[in-house]
Amino acid sequence: MKFNTKAIHGGQKHDPSTGAVMPPVFQTTTYAQTSPGQPVGDYGYSRSANPTRSALEEALASIENGARGLAFSSGLAATDCLMRSFKAGDEIITMDDLYGGTYRMFTQIYQNSGIKFHYVDMDNLDNITAVLNENTKMIWVETPTNPLMKLADIAAIAKITAANTILLAVDNTFASPYLQRPLDLGADVVMHSATKYLAGHSDVIAGALITKSAELGKQLHFQQFATGATLGPMDSFLVLRGIKTLHLRMQRHCENGEKVAAYLNEHPKVKTVYFPGLVTHPFHEIAKKQMSAFGGMVSFNFVSGAKQDAISFLEKLQLFTLAESLGGVESLANHPALMTHASIPEHKRLAVGITDDLVRLSVGVEDIEDLLEDLAQALS
Repeated sequence: MKFNTKAIHGGQKHDPSTGAVMPPVFQTTTYAQTSPGQPVGDYGYSRSANPTRSALEEALASIENGARGLAFSSGLAATDCLMRSFKAGDEIITMDDLYGGTYRMFTQIYQNSGIKFHYVDMDNLDNITAVLNENTKMIWVETPTNPLMKLADIAAIAKITAANTILLAVDNTFASPYLQRPLDLGADVVMHSATKYLAGHSDVIAGALITKSAELGKQLHFQQFATGATLGPMDSFLVLRGIKTLHLRMQRHCENGEKVAAYLNEHPKVKTVYFPGLVTHPFHEIAKKQMSAFGGMVSFNFVSGAKQDAISFLEKLQLFTLAESLGGVESLANHPALMTHASIPEHKRLAVGITDDLVRLSVGVEDIEDLLEDLAQALS
């Protein structure tokens, strides 16, 4: 199947007992057994597996071209499950521009458990090989990054991980599998905050891991089962419903994102626009190589460099909603330094370019004329 068809039908089957086109919400914790240890069907207890969650997990594996999909209670729960694969003394190489919640987990939880992290600029692959050693167990890539839209060359990094027999994990939240499929480029595991584009309607918190190999999928499922951060059946149903329109929504997100970026790029009050679709973006060529379009996330800062200009702009917006999160059908605006990335120390934020005048936009699927008009009045 091609992607648009796969988003609707991939990994899915009609309910065998009723013929229901959409999978039922199996709101149950446990399942009857005919004899001790012999359940009626394939399910014993919903922390291990639930039919609604299984339907979602099959869809996740399908759209990412993976062997196994796993659904979690949040994106951070998915990341946490993967991180439980490592022990004290292990080392992980990761990007210097990360989602604040990922950075918080790495620095305040797993670093204290004896895992060493190297934060590097992956624009230069020599920065990776410079810290690679026998204790390195994984490279963690976020591409495009939150909020500076930096990209990493997944295929090039996959060559490094394959040669050294270490894992390559990719946070694919910003791109979604509609635009980018890291497993096809050599990654071993993909993570999503399914709260964002996969669910797409700002009404569910969820996460996902998709593995290239069934063996790794089995290991991660055990870790999920043993620690319990699973996704409930109703939330699983909502994410699965969102996936069925992912291709339609992403097409409009991309169209609107390009027009918003172009508008901001010509505005006299705007200094720099961070959007991989702009030819001036430093990672534009990588984006063209590994993404089918450029997404709906746009960040920018002000010529003045003033924090108050960013705050004033955000307070004047009328159609864009000032709120955390991204990837919903409605347009959102965010101040990373005060909101999503507040857990990162100021000196580290500034070192990677997350300035106090930086604004991040999640461009929704509204009529573009209305979005541009709102930006114009807020910048006036």
